[in-house]
Amino acid sequence: MAEKGDRTLVVIPVYNEENRIKTVLERFREVDIDRVLVVDDGSTDTTPEVLKSFDVETLHHPKKEGVGSCIRDGIDHARKNGFGLVVVMAGNGKDDPREIPLLLEPVVEEEYDYVQGSRYLEGGEAGNLPLARAVGIKAFTVLWSMLLGRRLTDVTNGFRAYRISLFDDPRINIWQAWLSTYELEYYIHFWVLKLKYKFGEVPVSKIYPSKKKYSKIRPFLDWWPIVKPLFYLLLRIRK
Repeated sequence: MAEKGDRTLVVIPVYNEENRIKTVLERFREVDIDRVLVVDDGSTDTTPEVLKSFDVETLHHPKKEGVGSCIRDGIDHARKNGFGLVVVMAGNGKDDPREIPLLLEPVVEEEYDYVQGSRYLEGGEAGNLPLARAVGIKAFTVLWSMLLGRRLTDVTNGFRAYRISLFDDPRINIWQAWLSTYELEYYIHFWVLKLKYKFGEVPVSKIYPSKKKYSKIRPFLDWWPIVKPLFYLLLRIRK
């Protein structure tokens, strides 16, 4: 898929997605990508068995560690196996693998370091997104824009492409223990913007599977790990 010598690894964290990961992986038949790695975060359903039916690499956590830990393992796997680019996407069907080229084009052709998908840019789509969640996303994105002095449109969208060389910068230390859950992606986002790496957004679709069970993020309980990195890093509580 990627040109100019950069192979791409797609990293998909999953936890108990037996009913959705199959559909996600089937869509890869329409995508020219170098390799897919599914990181199973200690699923207790039949997710591990479903994965055996597909030509993908897998890593399994004995118990649930958190999405940040899954992404770190994916990045580590990419570095050790000679991949230059990593795409992170959801395993529950919200992200469409067929849109991966939209993320990769600025990285490959224009040497961006990090590209994030946005459902709010022209051409993007936010299907089945509950109103309360939409308001929270918009407010959080405005907060980031104000505090970091950069116009952003969709900070919480987890459909992202990274250049692996980002993680050679000692100032971006993703291996810290406090980054094991939702904190990691926002930690990376903060430092990419703060250190003025080349960053951009591209329009993508984000289609929530069901209005009843649309996300594993629990109201209030899981929003703090999302918000925490911004304040911890601005106040220099962590680095």
